[in-house]
Amino acid sequence: MTTMDWILLAVQGLVVIFFIFLGVRSGGIGLGLWGGVGTLVLVFLFGLEPGEPPVSAMLIIIAVISAAAAMQAAGGIDYMVQIASNALRARPKALNFVAPYVSYVLTILTGTSNTFFSIIPVINEVAYANKIRPERALASSTVANALGITSSPVAAATATILPLVEVYGYELIDVLLITIPASIIGILPMALLMSRHGKDLDEDEEYRRRVAAGEVSPPAPPAEIVLEPYAKRSVAIFLLGVAAICVFGLFEGIRPTVTAEEGGLEPMSITPLIQMFMLTAAALILLLCRVKANDVAGSTIFRSGMVAMIALFGIAWMADTFIANNEEAIVQMLGDLAERWPFMIAVAIFGVAALTTSQSAATRTMVPLGLALGIGAGYMIAMWTAVVGVLFLPANGTQIAAAEADTTGSTTLGKRVVDHSFQLPLQVCWVATALAGIVIVWLFFGGHTPEPPVTTTPAP
Repeated sequence: MTTMDWILLAVQGLVVIFFIFLGVRSGGIGLGLWGGVGTLVLVFLFGLEPGEPPVSAMLIIIAVISAAAAMQAAGGIDYMVQIASNALRARPKALNFVAPYVSYVLTILTGTSNTFFSIIPVINEVAYANKIRPERALASSTVANALGITSSPVAAATATILPLVEVYGYELIDVLLITIPASIIGILPMALLMSRHGKDLDEDEEYRRRVAAGEVSPPAPPAEIVLEPYAKRSVAIFLLGVAAICVFGLFEGIRPTVTAEEGGLEPMSITPLIQMFMLTAAALILLLCRVKANDVAGSTIFRSGMVAMIALFGIAWMADTFIANNEEAIVQMLGDLAERWPFMIAVAIFGVAALTTSQSAATRTMVPLGLALGIGAGYMIAMWTAVVGVLFLPANGTQIAAAEADTTGSTTLGKRVVDHSFQLPLQVCWVATALAGIVIVWLFFGGHTPEPPVTTTPAP
């Protein structure tokens, strides 16, 4: 490439960063809208060919959000929160360890971080009542909650990575067999560290100051949850759909067969099956739990899910347009770095997630690049857990809600942007999880040899 080509590449990269910045400033749906504008600029101003929007991932998001929103409309989310609250209160002295894992499991089951908002007051109340520094449990639970997205078979980020690694022979069950054990391992050192982090509540200067000034009062217990008549039934239907996805993901032989591109028959990909099972679960909840369709569309899970889908659409489309048209130059530029320090791809995933505040967009942007650099698909899945970097800046709703709930002042959003309460547990957790995942892949998924993509070209 000539010097002019490198300058043009740098200018295009700055355009992408500029529109991401505008999207982040707008927030919510603005991330996707400005991504669309950036795509238009790259196509019309620089003459790039439009990239491929992540259609499969978007369709999975629509299907999963429909089922989760139907469950919420039937009261199923309240039932899940009730179970989680009981688990937190059962062992109050072990809160610093129980809370992160409960938050993690809740995200796995629902595929969304939104359910965490409902148990934040419970964590805060149990911590305060037992004289535990609330920051310890709240900060680590917020990180574990975000990490759960990479372990959920029905999460948007999982839907985004699945089509990217399927061509390398990795199915949904393989992704979960890497991310779930790695996350369970990664959460533990974070919980251990946070259980000793900071001064005990009675010795904390800020807490003492607030008590003396009359600014602190015991948090009111969360309102008693009154379950809807069909709440439990809706949860059962939703979880049966999730279980069916896992079973069909594990056993290829029971899937319907389709015609392969090279001729003959092959098991259907799990991607359309996820869409079918989740739409069916949503329909069954409407039918058997007496939920109105309008109530589904008006639920908070549906609205936040559609915002996430539009954000993924615009940002991922813009990023793919930039990378696909400059892949050779980008791979050449980063190739030596990836060969010497492959873990830098995990750092890059973390950085893009922090910049875009979208786990799905970071997945769609960085995972194909890592694969193009020759990093094995299994190792990319392990390092993909770094998308928890969305919490690097204190702009996530769960972070803000956790800090607001803690009236003792121990959980803060920081004074210098990056010095917030979630930073330490975040850094410990994502590094430990990614390293644990790499070891799991090395031990159980073929060692150090990068996996070649499965070819669909007939042999000569």
